[in-house]
Amino acid sequence: MSDKKQLSAVVTAHAWDKNRSFIAFCGNDTDLQICRKGDYQNVQVLSEHDQVITGIDWAPNTNRIVTCSQDRNAYVWTWNAQESLWKPVLVILRINRAATAVKWSPTETKFAVASGAKTISICYFEEDNDWWVSKHIKKQIKSTVLCVAWHPGNIFLAAGSSDFKVRVFAAQVKGIDKKPQGATPFKLSNTFGECLAEFDSNSAWVHGIAFSPSGTTLAFVSHDSSATFIDCSGSDDNKPIQVIKGAHLPLKTLLFLDDNRLVAAGYDCNPFLYTYGNGWQFTKALDDPASSGAVASTQEKSAASIARDKFKTQVSRGQDATEGTVLPTKHQNCITCLYPFGPNTFTSTGIDGFLITWNVK
Repeated sequence: MSDKKQLSAVVTAHAWDKNRSFIAFCGNDTDLQICRKGDYQNVQVLSEHDQVITGIDWAPNTNRIVTCSQDRNAYVWTWNAQESLWKPVLVILRINRAATAVKWSPTETKFAVASGAKTISICYFEEDNDWWVSKHIKKQIKSTVLCVAWHPGNIFLAAGSSDFKVRVFAAQVKGIDKKPQGATPFKLSNTFGECLAEFDSNSAWVHGIAFSPSGTTLAFVSHDSSATFIDCSGSDDNKPIQVIKGAHLPLKTLLFLDDNRLVAAGYDCNPFLYTYGNGWQFTKALDDPASSGAVASTQEKSAASIARDKFKTQVSRGQDATEGTVLPTKHQNCITCLYPFGPNTFTSTGIDGFLITWNVK
C-alpha cells in the first residue's frame, strides 16, 4: 500500500482520467465530484442527476465521463476547455427501473448500462441527430442486471444478474462496429442482443464481472463468496470453468491486473489476489498485517468472524458486539470499487469513504 486518503463519508464508485491526475467519485448521492490528485480538492461538482448515482466510467482517449443513476438516466460529460467546465448530455435509456452499472466499450464509441428493468441499454452517438441513442438487450434476462463487462474485441458484452446467471450477448451496432478478423471466443452473430453463452453462479447474485486484457478469461464474483473463472478459448459447448470458494464474506468487485493476475474485494474489506499457474488459485490477502511488517494482535479478527459475532450477539442478547470495533484492515467497511491506476497498481474505494492505492509486486 502506498497511499490512503479520506475522500468522503461514503464512496460507492470512482474512476480516474487517463493521466491519473483527476478522480471522479460519488458519495452515495446525486453529485459527481471531480477532484485533483494530491490535495483532492473539488475542481467541479456535477449535479444533473435527480437520484443516487450508481455507476461511473471515464473514457481515457476521448476524455468523456459517463454516469448512470437510480433516476433511470445516464449522462455523458464532455470537457469544455473554453469554459473550463464539464458539459452534460442526457442519454435517454428508455428504462422504467433504476440503472445499476455503466461501462464504456474498448473503442469508446458506445457504452452499456445495466438496470433493474431486466434490460441492458447499449448507447451510441448518432451523428445525424447529434445525440446519444440506445438499443435494448432483453433476451433471457429474468431479473436485475448488476454488472457488465466488454470483451476487448468490442462486440461481446458479458452481464451478471440477480437471477444467478452470467450471460454473454452479441452487442455489435451496425455502422459503429466492424466485423472482427480471425477467431473469436464466442460465435459471431448478426442478431443484436442474441445470447451467445450462459453460465450459472451457484444460486448467488453476481456482483462483479470482467474480461482479462486479452479476452481469454471471463471472471465473475458472486454473493456466495466465490470467484469463477471461465476459459473463453474452449469451444462454445465446452468452456472450462473453475470455481474458487472462499471462507471470507462475499466479494463485490474485481479487476484484472494482467492476464495472469486478478484482484477481488468486497464485504471482507480486504483485496484478495488470485493468480494463474496450472489453473487459477487464491494467492493471498493484500491487506495482511503480517506481510506488511506489522504484528497482528491476538484480539484482531477478520471481517467474516466479526460479522458472525455481531449476528450471534444480536440474536442472543439483542446487542451489537462490534460497536466501536476497529478492523485490522485499512478499509473499515465494504470495498465497492476497484480501478486500475498504473503498472501493478490499482485503487480501491469503499463505504468507509477511503481511497487506497495498492501496489502488487
